[in-house]
Amino acid sequence: MTPGARLSAAIEVIADIETRRRPAADALKDWGLVHRFAGSADRAAIAGLVYDTLRRRASSAHIMGDQRPRAAVLGMLRLERKLDCDAIAARADGGRFAPSPLSADERARLAAADLAGAPPWVAGDYPQWLDPHLARVFGEERIAEGEALASRAPLDLRVNGLKAEPEAARDALAHLNPVPARWSPVGLRIQLDADETTLTEGTEITVSGHFNG
Repeated sequence: MTPGARLSAAIEVIADIETRRRPAADALKDWGLVHRFAGSADRAAIAGLVYDTLRRRASSAHIMGDQRPRAAVLGMLRLERKLDCDAIAARADGGRFAPSPLSADERARLAAADLAGAPPWVAGDYPQWLDPHLARVFGEERIAEGEALASRAPLDLRVNGLKAEPEAARDALAHLNPVPARWSPVGLRIQLDADETTLTEGTEITVSGHFNG
């Protein structure tokens, strides 16, 4: 599936979740059963889009001025995946299976992506009732803490020093762009890319006995 087709699928699943008030896992499973042509990588990428959208829904709705599924997914691409307006427009270009082209208003809102006037619980994507508790603990940093919690964690791997050096494992995983972990001399961190084409949830990584993750 193309990135645009995956985007359309994610919008469809979000709409199903919203309309039928059902768990995301159930909506994704049903989508996969109906669209059996989608491979495991496609299903994982669509799930990533859906869950990222659900986690960043409040802030996405704020910058888009719209709470509907399309706006939520587009806003998430800007806030969470850090795609610029042109990159988002390339995915929503009205092509086959892709979402319809961006409107002038959508382009303007994606370009601005302004959360300056948003309440802390909207900018940080956490429930409003948590705000006084987070304010007591984190003060002005509660928005940054909320954003960190709403973002997907990177994948950290531990190199088995009995079988290989970190440099050898890093070379073997060069196609995943690993970087040394911050806290461990034998750790490697892998960041998912915007389209999740290099690594998706549930992917098994094997490097011919070089290391154990």
